[in-house]
Amino acid sequence: MTEQVRTRIAPSPTGAPHVGTAYMALFNLAFARRHQGKMVLRIEDTDRARSTPGSEQAILDALSWLGIEWDEGPDCGGDYGPYRQSERLELHQAEIDRLLEQGDAYRCFCSPERLDELRKEQMARKETPRYDGRCLALPPEESKQRAKNGEPFVVRMKIPSEGECRFMDELRGEVVIDWSQVDHQVIRKSDGYPTYHLANVVDDHHMRISHVIRGEEWINSVPKHLLLYKLLGWNPPAFAHLPLLRNPDKSKLSKRRNPTGIFYYRDAGFLPEAMINYLGMMGYTLPDQREVFSLGDLSETFDLKRISLGGPVFDLDKLRWLNGRYLREKLSEEEVIDRLLTWKAGKGFLERVLPLALKRLETLSDFFPLAQFLLADKLEYTVTELTGKLDPGEAARLLKIAEWELEKTAEWNRDELSSLFQRMAQTEEMKLKELLPLFFVAITGSTVSLPLFDGMSLLGPDLSRTRIRLALEKLADTGNGLSKKGLKSLEKEYRKAYGDRVD
Repeated sequence: MTEQVRTRIAPSPTGAPHVGTAYMALFNLAFARRHQGKMVLRIEDTDRARSTPGSEQAILDALSWLGIEWDEGPDCGGDYGPYRQSERLELHQAEIDRLLEQGDAYRCFCSPERLDELRKEQMARKETPRYDGRCLALPPEESKQRAKNGEPFVVRMKIPSEGECRFMDELRGEVVIDWSQVDHQVIRKSDGYPTYHLANVVDDHHMRISHVIRGEEWINSVPKHLLLYKLLGWNPPAFAHLPLLRNPDKSKLSKRRNPTGIFYYRDAGFLPEAMINYLGMMGYTLPDQREVFSLGDLSETFDLKRISLGGPVFDLDKLRWLNGRYLREKLSEEEVIDRLLTWKAGKGFLERVLPLALKRLETLSDFFPLAQFLLADKLEYTVTELTGKLDPGEAARLLKIAEWELEKTAEWNRDELSSLFQRMAQTEEMKLKELLPLFFVAITGSTVSLPLFDGMSLLGPDLSRTRIRLALEKLADTGNGLSKKGLKSLEKEYRKAYGDRVD
């Protein structure tokens, strides 16, 4: 490799930091370090409706907690910034204009309603849904005039109508995709922002990214990206598509089967070194077959050819086992005490909890039963304790609605949580005191504990949301969960009463 190796991790700041982001960041960092290169952290915030500064900071904090370091990024700068896509719009627009001028892209004025109807018709004919090219035939001057008149439009890139795209994947060898399977990709949205595909290619080029190491879900997008590189006259980077993390049933890792938020593992008492080790084990085997290894060990030996394509299974029990080995074998007793104090046994944490517990204390020993739910990973309670006076089916319904509502909560504090449950009670035509006992047990595991909203605020979003999902699992395990048909019906009902969901 003659030029400097430059990799990047490019998360979107639209929710809780995901273990999949850490998994990709780890291998990008290991590859860069192995070749004395650099890793870039770029924030891809072109989804303006969902991107938030809080989510961006959470990404930085989560990766830092894991010990993943980047050489350039929005917090530390670098020679190829800015490192937020929203701050690079002039550059993106210049390339869009160039593609329009070259005739390699065109404005599309089709309404969302027409596109939706087109998709339904194609699916009814069992065809691959794709744009039919109606606006491709518009004369350039007419297209310019309609845009000048203020008519809404997107910009699409032209895609070959026949033939195939061939490219080399560093892990998978030659990949062949027919152009007939590739849609006329939108590269500029109607709000003026570029789509991921355009911004991704432009920024990777200008940031001199040499290797794009990302998840296998992006393989089918490579033809679009390679075509953009060709149309813009640029040399593409090398591509390597890692296997996605899987649930034990081999489905894509999702929060509905496993906790996926990085902060869940931090708040549940896992060690960052163990998390890094485990994520490394997901896709890589060291030459000496060691199971316990550090980020430095991984970087020293890293070779893309040693990555397994078998679909790594994220097994929480195995992570617990590995974390236990770190506690017993890698840390002294004094170091474990220090970790406990840093985690949730220190003065700072106790200062937050004590004001909530103090009015309920008669002896010091009363404190720990009240606060134990803040220190636990999983809680023990019965279905009867959970549902109380509610029918189990109704309890499952309310828990699911709360799960969807909590996923939409960006500001996690007592007042926001209180407002959320008050709105929910009003929508469900229930008194708040009738609604809350269900969630009190789901979150604290008890009918007597600290105030619910304060407790959820202290737990944080990842642990709180996970406890709602665990309560749903408990109901499902006893035959009281939501059926697939019931879930589909509830989702329609939810959209009418509460608005769209956020995945």
